[in-house]
Amino acid sequence: MTAIWEPENKFRIWFEIEAHACDAQAELGVIPKEAAKAVWDRGAFEIERIDEIERETKHDVIAFLTNLAEHVGDEARFVHQGMTSSDVLDTCLAVQLTQATDILLETMDGLLAAIKTRAEEHKMTPTIGRSHAIHAEPMTFGMKLAGYYAEFARNRERLVSARAEIATCAISGAVGTFANIDPAVEEHVAKAMGLAAETVSTQVIPRDRHAMYFATLGVIASSAERLAVEIRHLQRTELREVEEFFSPGQKGSSAMPHKRNPVLTENITGLARMVRSYAMPAMENVALWHERDISHSSVERMIGPDSTITLDFLLARLTGVVEKMVVYPENMQKNLDALGGLVFSQRLLLALTQAGMSREGAYVAVQRNAMEAWSKGLSFLDLLKADPEVSSNVDDATLEDMFDIGYHTKNVDAMFKRVFG
Repeated sequence: MTAIWEPENKFRIWFEIEAHACDAQAELGVIPKEAAKAVWDRGAFEIERIDEIERETKHDVIAFLTNLAEHVGDEARFVHQGMTSSDVLDTCLAVQLTQATDILLETMDGLLAAIKTRAEEHKMTPTIGRSHAIHAEPMTFGMKLAGYYAEFARNRERLVSARAEIATCAISGAVGTFANIDPAVEEHVAKAMGLAAETVSTQVIPRDRHAMYFATLGVIASSAERLAVEIRHLQRTELREVEEFFSPGQKGSSAMPHKRNPVLTENITGLARMVRSYAMPAMENVALWHERDISHSSVERMIGPDSTITLDFLLARLTGVVEKMVVYPENMQKNLDALGGLVFSQRLLLALTQAGMSREGAYVAVQRNAMEAWSKGLSFLDLLKADPEVSSNVDDATLEDMFDIGYHTKNVDAMFKRVFG
């Protein structure tokens, strides 16, 4: 990923854009075919020399073209015919972002595979579902992970769409009028570079495309943080349902030798904040002055490399966390049983309404026993059996059946089929 943003790759793309444009110009008869061939045959560049020239010219594209001409010779006068700097810069950025996206897609595929493996492993592992961080109703740990898989599958589709939107080429000249260059040149370069011709470029490719791209990266980072935060919560000492792998010899604290901290998922949370932060300047880049200014340029030279490299690292780290994550089913069961069956209250509420009680009356009856069990640590089932209002509507055998966790997991297969096919 870092190699994509190195000067060597950038200048190589610049060279290819210029050389392909020469080919198209030669086919149109604008420049000699020998000149186009000379660019390919003798074209070369040196990063140090480009930097040296730029220190004088204060213009990176001119510095590159000057260095290129030193190698090509007299035929170099035909290079960059009718083009402007943004044709090279914007088309290059599109290539770099598509290259980076291909790596991100590959990394996401690894994460999806890891989540799927762990979801299937714990497809029927009982755990407690929480809302407001409070015990709600039973579910399985596999169901929880299946939800994350579905989310990252959506994110993959978003990233594919973002790649398509960002992969456009502009070779339209000053203010995008094609006054000094034929639109056929743009079409040729676009095809050669694996891009689509920009619909209308105003000397620059419209930055709404880039804003959507970087916003998509921010959404993906947010999804990664959601899973990281879940793991962090479940690793808390009071829960200890899952835990980051703690390798032999690893140290958790300089002061407390017993510590096993969720440092990797905390790191992911921090990195996600950074990736999201790059979306805002990308959106602010949309409103350039008239047909162009270069206020966007300094922004993109930072957020292009930083966002893609950071997100790739973040996703790779999360993949490792998921693959090595230690799961404690016995603690999940212990926490599931911690409230003495209170988590089955909704089924009891529904059973009483079906037996003839009003919803309001059934709610009061169930909550009355639930609060006593909660505050006194008593058995919820025993209290219900002893409650005349409840027992007169639902017999003991039916009450006991209400506490069967299988009721809450009966649709796991259907849910997995939806997610994994």
